[in-house]
Amino acid sequence: MAELENIQNLRENFKKQNKSCFILGASGATGKELLKEILKQQLFSNVTIIGRRKLTFDEVAYQNVNQQVVDFEKLDEYSAAFQGHDVGFCCLGTTKAKGGADGLVRVDRDYVCMSAELAKTGGCKHFLLVSSSGADKHSIFFILKIKGEAEVKIEELNFDRCTIFKPAVILCDREESRPLEWCARKILGCLSHVMSITALSVPVSTLARAMVNNVVIQSDKKVELLENKDIHMIGNQHETKTS
Repeated sequence: MAELENIQNLRENFKKQNKSCFILGASGATGKELLKEILKQQLFSNVTIIGRRKLTFDEVAYQNVNQQVVDFEKLDEYSAAFQGHDVGFCCLGTTKAKGGADGLVRVDRDYVCMSAELAKTGGCKHFLLVSSSGADKHSIFFILKIKGEAEVKIEELNFDRCTIFKPAVILCDREESRPLEWCARKILGCLSHVMSITALSVPVSTLARAMVNNVVIQSDKKVELLENKDIHMIGNQHETKTS
C-alpha cells in the first residue's frame, strides 16, 4: 500500500480526474455515512445511488446526487444503472432476523455479486465492498460463510482494483432494532474511552472515511483485504500528516 501521508494532496489530484461513482446500500447506516463523506470531500464529478426505492434528502449538498431505482430480483433489466461508473461502493447487507436465512443469502451474497458483475461489465475499475471481520466461505457461522462466499465471487470478477473491508462491530445508531448489536455497540463505545479496542469495533464514520481515503491512495495490489486495524489506520489519516 502506498504511504499514507499527505492525504489532502492525493484528494486534490483525484478530483482532477473527474471520476464518477455509485453507492449500493445508501439507505443503511454505513451507506448513509459513506454518501455524506463522499459529498463532503467532493471527490467525484458524478455520484449515483442505486437502490430499491428513492431516498429523500433535505440538505442542499445532496441536490446533485443521482438516483437509480432498481428491482434486485430483476437486476439484469437494470444494467444501464451500472454503466459508466469508475468506482463502485457496496454497502448492501441485512440480518437473518430481518430477512430470514434465505433473505440474508439473497442480499449479502446474491445481490452483491450480481451488482458487481453488472458494474464490471459497465466499466467499473475499482470495486469496494463492506464485508465483515471473520468472513470466510468455510466458516461454521452462517452469516460469515455467506459473506465469505461473496468475497470470493467478487475477487473472481477480476476488477482492476478490488478492496474488501472487513470491519468488526460497527459503532453506529441504526434505525432498525438489533438488540444484541445495540448492546455490543454501547459496551464497546464505553470501553473505547478507556482502552484501545481497534480489533473489536470501528465507528461508522471511520469506516466511511477509510473507504473514501482508500480510493485516492494508490495501491499495487489488485485485491486488498482490509481488517479492522487497517480500517482504523486509513480512516484516521489527517489532511496534513507527514512522516
